[in-house]
Amino acid sequence: MDPTYHQIGDHAETLEIDFDPTQISYDELLEIFWTSHSPTRQVWKRQYMSAIFTHGGTQHDKALATRDAAREKLGEVHTEIAPAGPFYLAEDYHQKYMLSRAGNLRFELEAIYPRIEDLVKSTAAARINGFVAGHGQLDDLHAEINDYGLSADSTRLLLKLAEQKQRHRG
Repeated sequence: MDPTYHQIGDHAETLEIDFDPTQISYDELLEIFWTSHSPTRQVWKRQYMSAIFTHGGTQHDKALATRDAAREKLGEVHTEIAPAGPFYLAEDYHQKYMLSRAGNLRFELEAIYPRIEDLVKSTAAARINGFVAGHGQLDDLHAEINDYGLSADSTRLLLKLAEQKQRHRG
């Protein structure tokens, strides 16, 4: 049985990154991973564990080496390194979750991508979701916003939401 949000079993909430090694290396992804979370924090539920799921021996060895380096620097580290198993997409209502709080912006993206599969796979929707959540640099948003295919109203809304999040992050 596939896990669901309410019946997750022994699965963990995670994300799967499909990357082009000519654009970013696995080592760079590992560096981003270790600087983007708190590996010393113990989780209260397996669902929220810190983990790197690897594909093949080279990725596994590199992930272990970075975990060992983090342990030397930080002490106790609660990040599991394990081979990747099957990856299950979250339910539709969890996809691009931050957009669900962005009103008309979400509706416009659903009009652009009427099939949920297309919305999930959309790089533009992923970028917009990240900016709505307060991630990314405003300079990057300004540089690429015209490529998203949004209406003028949604463009203004996205800029407003991203700028508000940036101000709150300080």
